[in-house]
Amino acid sequence: MARVWQQPFLNVFRHFKVDEWKRSSKEGDVAVVTDKTLKCTVYRVRGPVSAGNYIQLPKTSTQSLGLTGRYLYVLFRPLAAKHFVIHLDLCTEDSQVIRVSFSNFFKEFKSTATWLQFPFICETGTPRKGVGSPGARWTCLQLDLHDILLVYLNRRYNHLKSIRLCASLLVRNLYTSDLCFDPAVTVAEARHAKLPITPIPREMAFPLSKGESWHDHYVHIRFPSDSSKTPSEAFQKSCSPSEAVLAGPVPRLLPHPAAFSKPVQDSLALMVQKHGPTASRQAPSVPRPLPEVSMSSEHSDVSSVGRPSGRSQEPLAWVEPTDKHVASDSLHVSVHQTTMEPTTPEDASPQESLGRKQNQQEVALGNNRFQQRSFLPDPVLRLKGVIGFGGHSTKWALWTRDGAAVVYPCHAVIVVLCVNTREQRLFLGHTDKVSTLALDGSGSLLASAQARPHSMLRLWDFQTGECLSLFQSPVHTVCSLSFSDSGEVLCGVGKDRHGRMTVVVWGTAQVGRGGEAVILTKVHSDVDIQAFEVAFFDETRMASCGRGSVRLWRLRGGGLRSCPVDLGEHHALEFTDLAFRQAQDSHTLYVCSRSGHILEIDHQHMSVRRARCLLPTQTPGGPLPQKQTFSSGPGIAISSLSVSQAKCAVGSEDGYLRLWALDFSSVLLEAEHEGPISSVRISPDGLRVLSTTSSGHLGFLDILSQEYSMLVRSHAAPVLALATECSRGQLATVSQDHTVRIWDLATLQQLYDFASLEEAPCAVAFHPTQPTFFCGFSSGAVRSFSLETTEILVEHRCHRGAITSLAASPNGSFLFSSCSRGSLAQYHSGVPRCRILRVAANVVCQEACPSPSALVVSGDSRLLAFVGPSKYTVTVMDTTSLDELLRVDISTLDLAGSRLDSAVAVCFGPAPPGHLLVSTSSNMVAVLDATSGRLVRELSCVPPAACSVLALSGDGRFLLTAAHRAIKVWDYSAQAGPGCQVYIGHSEPVRAVAFTPGQQQLLSVGDAIFLWDVLAPSEKSPPGSVQGSPGAPPTCEAGLGTRQLEDMVSGANGLPRQQVPMPSQVSPPWLDICARPPKDHDGAFSMSDESRGPEGLRQASGLPVLVQKEAGRAGDGARGVKGSPWDLGRPLHPRGWPNACSTGRARAQPPTRPDSYRHFTARYKASLLAKGLSFPAVGDERLHLKAVMGYNGNGRANLVWRPDTGFFAYTCGRLVVVEDLHSGVQQHWLGHTEEISTLALSHDAQVLASASGRSSTASRCQIRVWDVPGGSCRQLLSHHDTAVQALAFSPDDRLLVTLGDYGDRTLALWSTATYELVSSTCLPEPVHSVAFNPWDAGELACVGQGGVTLWLLQQRGGDVSLQVHQEPIPEEVGGCELTSLCYGTTPLLYCGSNAGQVCVWDVCASRCFLAWEADDGEIGVLLCSGARLVSGSNTRRLRLWAVGAVPELRRKGSGARSSSVIMEHELTLDGAVVSAVFHESMDMGVVGTTAGTLWYISWAEGTSTRLISGHRSKVNEVVFSPSESHCATCSDDGSVRVWSVASMELLIQFQVLSQSCLCLSWSPPSCERPEQQRVAAGYSDGTLRLFSIPRIAMELKMHPHLAALTAIAFSADGQTILSGDKDGLVAVSHPRTGMTFRVLSDHRGAPICTIQSTRREYGDFGAEGVDLWLAASGDQQVSVWASNWLQDCCELVDWLSFPAPALTEVPGCLPPSLTAFCPWDEALLVCAGLGVHHEVVFYSLRQKQVMEKIPLPFLAMSMSLSPGAHLMAIGFSERVLRLVDCASGAVQDFAGHDDSVHLCRFAPSARLLFTAAHNEILVWEVTGH
Repeated sequence: MARVWQQPFLNVFRHFKVDEWKRSSKEGDVAVVTDKTLKCTVYRVRGPVSAGNYIQLPKTSTQSLGLTGRYLYVLFRPLAAKHFVIHLDLCTEDSQVIRVSFSNFFKEFKSTATWLQFPFICETGTPRKGVGSPGARWTCLQLDLHDILLVYLNRRYNHLKSIRLCASLLVRNLYTSDLCFDPAVTVAEARHAKLPITPIPREMAFPLSKGESWHDHYVHIRFPSDSSKTPSEAFQKSCSPSEAVLAGPVPRLLPHPAAFSKPVQDSLALMVQKHGPTASRQAPSVPRPLPEVSMSSEHSDVSSVGRPSGRSQEPLAWVEPTDKHVASDSLHVSVHQTTMEPTTPEDASPQESLGRKQNQQEVALGNNRFQQRSFLPDPVLRLKGVIGFGGHSTKWALWTRDGAAVVYPCHAVIVVLCVNTREQRLFLGHTDKVSTLALDGSGSLLASAQARPHSMLRLWDFQTGECLSLFQSPVHTVCSLSFSDSGEVLCGVGKDRHGRMTVVVWGTAQVGRGGEAVILTKVHSDVDIQAFEVAFFDETRMASCGRGSVRLWRLRGGGLRSCPVDLGEHHALEFTDLAFRQAQDSHTLYVCSRSGHILEIDHQHMSVRRARCLLPTQTPGGPLPQKQTFSSGPGIAISSLSVSQAKCAVGSEDGYLRLWALDFSSVLLEAEHEGPISSVRISPDGLRVLSTTSSGHLGFLDILSQEYSMLVRSHAAPVLALATECSRGQLATVSQDHTVRIWDLATLQQLYDFASLEEAPCAVAFHPTQPTFFCGFSSGAVRSFSLETTEILVEHRCHRGAITSLAASPNGSFLFSSCSRGSLAQYHSGVPRCRILRVAANVVCQEACPSPSALVVSGDSRLLAFVGPSKYTVTVMDTTSLDELLRVDISTLDLAGSRLDSAVAVCFGPAPPGHLLVSTSSNMVAVLDATSGRLVRELSCVPPAACSVLALSGDGRFLLTAAHRAIKVWDYSAQAGPGCQVYIGHSEPVRAVAFTPGQQQLLSVGDAIFLWDVLAPSEKSPPGSVQGSPGAPPTCEAGLGTRQLEDMVSGANGLPRQQVPMPSQVSPPWLDICARPPKDHDGAFSMSDESRGPEGLRQASGLPVLVQKEAGRAGDGARGVKGSPWDLGRPLHPRGWPNACSTGRARAQPPTRPDSYRHFTARYKASLLAKGLSFPAVGDERLHLKAVMGYNGNGRANLVWRPDTGFFAYTCGRLVVVEDLHSGVQQHWLGHTEEISTLALSHDAQVLASASGRSSTASRCQIRVWDVPGGSCRQLLSHHDTAVQALAFSPDDRLLVTLGDYGDRTLALWSTATYELVSSTCLPEPVHSVAFNPWDAGELACVGQGGVTLWLLQQRGGDVSLQVHQEPIPEEVGGCELTSLCYGTTPLLYCGSNAGQVCVWDVCASRCFLAWEADDGEIGVLLCSGARLVSGSNTRRLRLWAVGAVPELRRKGSGARSSSVIMEHELTLDGAVVSAVFHESMDMGVVGTTAGTLWYISWAEGTSTRLISGHRSKVNEVVFSPSESHCATCSDDGSVRVWSVASMELLIQFQVLSQSCLCLSWSPPSCERPEQQRVAAGYSDGTLRLFSIPRIAMELKMHPHLAALTAIAFSADGQTILSGDKDGLVAVSHPRTGMTFRVLSDHRGAPICTIQSTRREYGDFGAEGVDLWLAASGDQQVSVWASNWLQDCCELVDWLSFPAPALTEVPGCLPPSLTAFCPWDEALLVCAGLGVHHEVVFYSLRQKQVMEKIPLPFLAMSMSLSPGAHLMAIGFSERVLRLVDCASGAVQDFAGHDDSVHLCRFAPSARLLFTAAHNEILVWEVTGH
């Protein structure tokens, strides 16, 4: 009956008597005026603020209009150039209020669960004659309220609750009706033309003169259109010349010319409202009622490949007629659709056009293809559970009435958790974080409030989970809610917009009975309120507490009044919580405070009855203080308390939950938590105590069992990334709270957590097959964790920026990581301790945000895709070789966009057909062919944000996209028009989504972890794919290579091979480990080869077999040996036999770098050796290498010294430096192509052996044998694959042993007579060091992970056989690793460990009889001579031990004690000790450290003296004093060092910690008074420091820049300093005052590379000034300036812009812009590294043109011009230095550097040239001046 009186339509203004303003209200400038167009009175609403000028119906928010009409007609006119807003509150069938707003102020469509915002866009065309302007036209806005709720929120419309019309507009009237009227057709016209439409009633019609067209004067907007139209059409109803558009969340179909068929044109005529005369109209179809369905969607063909030129670039769209309900672009949509034929793009291929026509023919035939791409069921996702607690506050967790469940908020979701079963029930509806909760006494009504002003409150039926009421609070954020016991009164506390504390009381008696919550009263209070509670015994009484106040409240007569409690001496306390307790005679109120006080308050007398204070215990283990006086000291801060009949639970900030008796005489129970406690709640039965912590933990204490159970653990900050594990069903997450957590997906419980306080985890990935996971951190570290031992397995620090993404290949072979500085690293992850394979710099986009979707591996583990090198490109690489296979330019996909399109996220599709999905910044997902890069199709997403996360199900059915707080699920299998469903629930942006391994669930993380059930039935994976990784081939988890497995299988079953056998490389055999017999036992201790081995080893192929031979029982058969890691062995083959094992490539497991600093690792270098260069002939060189400054602290044992002969040599990069310690003269032996790792000197000091790593031009390492007297290379050896760890000569110098590193793991013996390989053996584990027994040339020892391995050499004729025996580390020593060794007096062997212990072994008895703690860190160097032992460690300590008593202790055996070993001396050096050589007396020696320093050690004097010193990190600049007596260098290590040029000795060092010194400048000659010699240094923190050389002190520190300084120079007179920074700013400062008086921003946006200043005459340059200076920036720009700083004058002389080379397309990889004034011609500028070509350019400042060009073979990295002869030095990244004679054009190339030559500097005298590569400085003497 309620609908009858509203039919056929209702005049809203008349019914509610708006003119009387009794049932409606107005605010602001609202007036009644007469409109000339309509010739009637209308209401004008105007004002600068829309919210303050409006008409509202009904008068108050508690009332309701109750209008049930489906359509609302708004007759209004927007005021020109003004904004207007229309708010409608619609009530749904489930009593939820939804606000729908329309405004021309909105820029885009927005939606939440309770609010829809639609922009009103007025598009102006060309006005016709007689037509008014768009702002002066009346509009009939027809709103289908039923469809609006159904389409966008899947809600069913019930009635219209309220309307608010806000400024600025004119409104005539409002009407509601169930009929769809056409305002342009009158009743007479409809009867005359017999149109099957409903004409508009006369009362609603706009006046129109006879013969005129309605659409020429008025606008009709129908939204979201009638049921017969597509959603694409529903958003555009217009008339020429002005088109008014309501934009919704679907692609608009712009009206471009299209070849529509006649029926379609006619049907579109009414929709677009472009009509001719009435008689020519075709009758549209009558609107049909919508079917009773839950969801459907719009469909548009977004797979168009080509686009027509000259037209809109929106995707062409058509739809198909159907009544089926398919996936929607919004939450739930139900729409009937009309056929529309699209045009074929002009540039589309014939095949594409044909396919499109076939689709249209299917539509015309009525083929219902929507069922193939529809979601079944609808919805396809259901939220199953959440992992998280809190969000806005961790204070609110409540017991249910029966105590069986706990209610708590998880951000925007309310969770009811069953304590026993851990099942979750979820309350969904809030759109922001829930700030507070309250449950009534009966447990039937739940109240919740969400944050953000204004706070929205919801009242829920707790049993059914239905939202009974939704209303807005008058306070901004409700911080506390409390129900009365009956549930009829609800109190809320918060602050209003003025910051005043406000208490609101609602009456909720009618909620659930069709009524709403009503505000009973609202009061403001000046006191602080931290807790508020309604008394359970009287719903009119309340209590509150806060800072300095406890108040009692009473609700009486519609008002709320309060009275303070007399606190007396406690009036200054800060109270935090309160609780009522029921007693027989009276009721007591308990209040706790932050000072530890608990007050008992008699609420009837409003006085404090008793006060107690909780104090910390005074003695450990003693009883807790009970009744202490208040003067005893500060108490423990109490954050919450809860009271039952007999107990009081107290939660404090010290993390303890204490359960007291009510008299507080004793503590009954106590539970310690991991963080401060936020709240405590005693269950209704009094048997459990619920507690929450500020760190996000929720649990309860069972009083009877005295056990604590953890219910919920959660991240305390947003979750950044996730990874899922297949076999164990585990989930890993990383968060901004600096933790990595592992969860069980079945129980949603936390298993492990890993915390890192100093660095934040950024990315995580599971290993597909092993129980490990990988995590990337903000420091650039990538660590591997074991799930079995919960420890770190390995750590890599190859990145310099924060890790942005991790990706593991599905087959488990590789791991990839990217960082914020653009580098990409590849790891071999086949073993638990993965190792680095390759690092590529500047290949990944540096502007991309960290995202799991930024770096992905294909399902078949063959392809790697990422966004980079720029944000506009996507690169596809081969996962094995990192070869670039494809690069796609994303910026060209959206040609219609006003901005360049950039890639946001990437994802691989299923194996066939091999698609690559790319999310772009233009809200589009592009589907590309992963092989060719061709665009296959596009998926258009809805603004406002681009999809930052992509994920595809393993079967390729569903695509997940996440943008902002919403998740979209796409029907990816629907090729023609994939629909999607949108799911909300997160209160913060979604950071990552992923399917679980079983594909039946979905995970999303952001504010919390959401677990969704996928309701669609599972389908079989497509052919050729496996679950989770389509198309992935079967993987082998064994260590053997693929070819070995194939050979084994082929040999076993007799089937032919699948591949042609390839010859394998000959490699040394694996070891047989034999039990060692006594040394004098003849014949029992031998390595048997295949021809004479036991029968069990006669096969030539197969798995390795270990043979154990006991003394006197050789050949008894195969037997296993337990407990040794060397158990895997392979029998030796006779010499010359081929071996099926290839070193380093076919072992059981790939190598992993040991966690030992003693093990050598070559420094990573991105530079490559140049090829095909011609070096000058001997005697014709213009440069002669004079000196090397520095020592390679990265080497190991790379120092030799023979005191008796004075021979002293060390390494620096690829050079062997031989130096005379008396004169300082150096010789340089050049031959190695890579960094030298180690040295060894023969005992007669005639032969030196050096080893270097493998280069890009050679497959093996180089071992060079040098003739010491002649300084020439005698022999070049090559055997080891990766690097050589150690070298050693035998005591008789007849043999040389070489030891490979962890990647090579071979031990080789060479004959020094012929330098032929005598023997080579594969080692089953890495070995750190090797040494010959000085007393027995036939014995050597090596140490490694397993213990000590002793080798005996036996020579029979020309053959040498090795007998090996391994002794494990004794249990008394512990689980350490031996890292160093040396022989002492026979038969003693000293070994150092990574735990700092020194073990002494008796090699005859094969036992360790003594060990002592020699250091706190790893011992890397041991040297022994006589009764003295020297140990060096990574703790920088060098110690001298007296070990004369050790031989005597050997006789005591196990009874030996280390107290007889005495430390005589100790020295602390500047780095870890890596090399040491001492005199036989051990009184003096030379020691090398990782700091690049060689120290002379004198134990007699107890001193250490620097011999050689160098920088630890990259050298950035070299400058000279004007007299050239000194030079200064600066480095990334933060040091500025001053050297003597004559002796190359270090004189002064200025050190700044935690900063890098990037640029340097010496004061010019004009200031050359000795007392004014100063050096200016620029640092990475933007500071500039001025150092005085004579006074050896820092004079001044300035901070002229916010970014790192990159260039610095003094002015010609030395009175001004010019500095440039990374952001392109040039600052001009006074070195005396430190004041910066000018900043030039002309180069802003690119780093300043060069600043040079000089004094010239400037008349011919057209500028006045004293100084001429230049600045060059990384964007190929050079500016030249004339300045007179004393007169504050600076004028631009010239500006040079060069085209960017190809390398500049990569952000962050700009080559240096090298520019300098020419010393021999004052008008020339010399530029290198600029422009497209590799050349040096001479530019004339006078003639303004290029005068000369000199071509270069490579890109110049450094340049320097000689101030004397016309010489120019240029350094290349190919490790080559080129000297160019600019007069003759002659060039000479020089080698010697180990890395890119990034620095060249001629000395002022032009006699010396300093060059630098990383931390090595080479000094060249220039000949032929």
